Amino acid sequence: METKVIDAVNLAGSKMVADMSVWGLFLQADIVVKAVMILLLLASFWSWAIIVDKVLRIRRLSGAADDFEEAFWSGGSLEELYDRIGNRPPDPMSAVFSAAMREWRRSVAKGLTGVGTLRANLQSRVQQVMQVTLGRELDQVERHMGFLASVGSTAPFIGLFGTVWGIMNSFQSIAVSKNTSLAVVAPGIAEALFATAIGLVAAIPAVLAYNKLSGDLGRYAARLEAFSAEFGAILSRQLDEGH
Repeated sequence: METKVIDAVNLAGSKMVADMSVWGLFLQADIVVKAVMILLLLASFWSWAIIVDKVLRIRRLSGAADDFEEAFWSGGSLEELYDRIGNRPPDPMSAVFSAAMREWRRSVAKGLTGVGTLRANLQSRVQQVMQVTLGRELDQVERHMGFLASVGSTAPFIGLFGTVWGIMNSFQSIAVSKNTSLAVVAPGIAEALFATAIGLVAAIPAVLAYNKLSGDLGRYAARLEAFSAEFGAILSRQLDEGH
């Protein structure tokens, strides 16, 4: 009889070890807890895809802005630079420049660069075109940033929901089996804590990346705003000089 009791205890201990693996915790979890885990894992994977894409894209756009500014301030003709860029600018700064030059050329072709109201209207249109283009380009660059913010703020609470649900299942198991041993309580508590851990794994990188990327995008947006103001001043000076 004593041997059977020892074997049963050993068997229970072996089962606990197997159930405490990551995959085991997932398989034995309740359907609601599984859904929470899968949702958090998908959110984490998508967050990392966005993070990698944004880091590479910001680096690429910064390099393109450096190249464009070097060509812009080299002293060459702006008309030649516009003809070289064409109607398909490769980056937001080039797009702002192309939009302003396109409006400028149209106005010059129609003789709308005279004095008084016509000149003021041209300056206003050029500034408006640059601002609209800048806003549209930044919207594209900042796309999916809201998802990172949402994951960072909601993932811990979603994981906490899985935790509460798992603990509720543990108490139900105790009530049904009328057994408070660790073998009965541990699996449900482990599932619950595992859901919380996944929520933190999804949230922490999303929050850190969001803060870093927001700062980088803010500096890039300020750079575009500065270029827009400088280019607007150049065009205004050309108007005053009668070109």
